[in-house]
Amino acid sequence: MSIESPLDASGTAPAVQVIDLPPAAAGALLCLARSLSLDAVRIDLHGCADKADFLERTASALGFPSWFGGNWDALFDCLTDLAWRPGRGHVLIFENTGDLRRHAPQALDTALTILGDAAAAWDERGKTFRAFVAE
Repeated sequence: MSIESPLDASGTAPAVQVIDLPPAAAGALLCLARSLSLDAVRIDLHGCADKADFLERTASALGFPSWFGGNWDALFDCLTDLAWRPGRGHVLIFENTGDLRRHAPQALDTALTILGDAAAAWDERGKTFRAFVAE
């Protein structure tokens, strides 16, 4: 997994960023997003060590519907729907990713890819979707 640069080739920030994000900064980001009428959610991954736990925590934090299948395809499907969530767009803040990074780096890489794919799908609809992954 590589850390995204702050700006992409077009001069805009990437939709999914792996960044140093202290708790106070995460809180400020949450408040800013909500002030812009965006649905903003913090997802705590402390102690998360595998794919199943990552999926469960994400599903719980976002209130995924009962049809969520607990797999990568279902994660993408839910992330590109989010009709049950309020807001003009969505901001996800994943905190405490160290355990997942150490124990299941491939799962974290897959999650980052899916978050990026979901952001692209939202972008095609003209809607905001951003994910910040704290190192």
